[in-house]
Amino acid sequence: MSSTALGTGRVSTASGLDSVLERANAAQAVVQRFLARIGVPALRVSLGLVFLVFGALKFLPGVSPVEELVMRTWNALSFGLVDGYAAMAITGSLEVFVGVAFITGILLRVGLLALAATFVGIFSPLVFFAGELFTTAGPTLTAQYILKDVVLVAAAVVVAASALTRPIGRR
Repeated sequence: MSSTALGTGRVSTASGLDSVLERANAAQAVVQRFLARIGVPALRVSLGLVFLVFGALKFLPGVSPVEELVMRTWNALSFGLVDGYAAMAITGSLEVFVGVAFITGILLRVGLLALAATFVGIFSPLVFFAGELFTTAGPTLTAQYILKDVVLVAAAVVVAASALTRPIGRR
């Protein structure tokens, strides 16, 4: 058995260190199991809350910071058929539905499909209005607002991977 002299005159043995490491590893395993159990549900609910709140804002004229962008994007995507409050109502409805589906877990797969459609709309301005969103100084604040949604896509992928492990059918 090896030993190491400590500054206090005591001697620390390797077996004492091994015991501390074993307890630390056991504690880490408990924390890891807890995080593994709550991680995806917490991510699902928090993602749902984000979509619920931002979707609800779209029903209140003048409250959403992206109101004009949403209307212009719908106008471009629908070739002029959808704009104004209808664009806000459709977007708000989709986002609120996604939020409720994610928070409750009810119709989660349908919510994931709606979220995929929502992401098309979210990132479309980067294509339609690239000249306005990116300047020589870099992305505008609006472009940054859109680009941060890459994190939401990654979160949605994790939630989808978990939700799609069960077979389709009745419970």
